[in-house]
Amino acid sequence: MTLQQTAPDAAPHLERIRHELVRRRLQVVSREEVTPNMLRLTLGGDELDGFKSASPGDHIKLFVDDGAGGTAMRDYTPRHHDADARTLAVDFALHDAGPATQWALAARIGDSVEIGGPRGSLVIGGPIKAWLLIGDETALPSIGRRIEEFTADMPVTSLVAVAGREDEQRFETKAALIAHWVHRADPTDAAGFIEKLRDIEIAPGTFVWVAAEGAVTRAIRAHLLNERNHPLAWLRAAGYWVHGKADATEKFE
Repeated sequence: MTLQQTAPDAAPHLERIRHELVRRRLQVVSREEVTPNMLRLTLGGDELDGFKSASPGDHIKLFVDDGAGGTAMRDYTPRHHDADARTLAVDFALHDAGPATQWALAARIGDSVEIGGPRGSLVIGGPIKAWLLIGDETALPSIGRRIEEFTADMPVTSLVAVAGREDEQRFETKAALIAHWVHRADPTDAAGFIEKLRDIEIAPGTFVWVAAEGAVTRAIRAHLLNERNHPLAWLRAAGYWVHGKADATEKFE
């Protein structure tokens, strides 16, 4: 199904907020296996005082041993921040064997880790009538946080690719959520996303947010712009990871 899309008179408002860059040492206070391939660690400590994360698209840096005597830095989404309890939940997609994933798998209650940031936040607002959130496991922490933070009755459609039914997640939200899941073997193949997208109506006033492997994001973005005529101002896309490249990302303006 190919629908012609027209933009409303007013465009969404994208506000960039800068934060003081602070490095914090925190402790693991709990572990939760959200799904077989998603591990949630909750970090806590007094050094979380002053921590700010204004957008579900934010990233913190996690500093861990790289296994060769150095330090590896990896980006993660602040999944949930409780300022009163001084806790920060971080979800780890167990799709690789990188140093941060290995640290998370081995982490136990009381272990310490350093984080930095977020350096800034991109807050998306304005005359948005609905949302379409598209991504893979690496985007699930951001997608889940967005869904849970939406106000009552906001129409939201999510389209997420995971390995199987056991990796699907449920979210507590006041939004009017329609959740679609794609089960795929190859996380670098966009075909499942695009096939499902052809059955999803994208009404005027819908903001589309996409994050997955770089080539997959590029293909989804091209489909939205070229086949669905979705306005560029109503789309935000990023490659959260790039196949074959450690700690690489891609941004599309």
